[in-house]
Amino acid sequence: MGLRHLRTADVGRMLSVSGYDWALIDLEHSSMSLDDAARLAVACEDSGVSPLVRVPEDQHHSATRLLDSGAMGVVFPHVNTPSQAARLAEECLYPPAGHRSMGGSRSSQLGFLSYDRAEMATRGNEATFLVMMIETPTGVENAEAIARVSGVDALLIGANDLTLEMGIAGQLGHDLLRAACEAVVAACAAHGKHAGLGGVYELALVETYVRLGTRLVLAAGDTNLFLDGASEKSGELRRLAI
Repeated sequence: MGLRHLRTADVGRMLSVSGYDWALIDLEHSSMSLDDAARLAVACEDSGVSPLVRVPEDQHHSATRLLDSGAMGVVFPHVNTPSQAARLAEECLYPPAGHRSMGGSRSSQLGFLSYDRAEMATRGNEATFLVMMIETPTGVENAEAIARVSGVDALLIGANDLTLEMGIAGQLGHDLLRAACEAVVAACAAHGKHAGLGGVYELALVETYVRLGTRLVLAAGDTNLFLDGASEKSGELRRLAI
């Protein structure tokens, strides 16, 4: 579930009881603050819903602050090259895998349990899930090289931006998007990474891409669910003959 407008702590429980596995806490396309995102991350994690935070492009400093505050992973948008992916991964992982700064021996990400520094680095790296979004033809062309980068756990196709870049805006069933999805899935399979999909909500199309091999699926967004549900309810009431 994508979260842009729902910002209270009970959202974690709502997502859990509704059957969601993970939340995309979206700082790229909202006015949400780091504090809002941290609260949502802790609430989701405590409810059994894995919190991933999407930060604005290349904002590794926001990413590491949110990892310190309870996020279990970071989604980076608009990743086009393996060098970009490697730099972002290194910023989010502790040495020797990267260069993330350690704020203390206890962190929200590790449940405030106490570990020595070496074990904290190991456990912190194991608990950090890093997702690179593929949203341009260049990203698709470099998908295999990006998937090869150490520390990258998943590639997530951003279908809306990708179709915009391809000149087929909003055509989410187009053969070009399908071919891009196949390329990303193959790249992930070759390197033991997870393939994901965002921006496609029509069930028949989602099924097509899931059958191709995507598994990290953004199923809905809070904005669309609210507007669709609210519009349906107001329409029902207005159709009443009184």
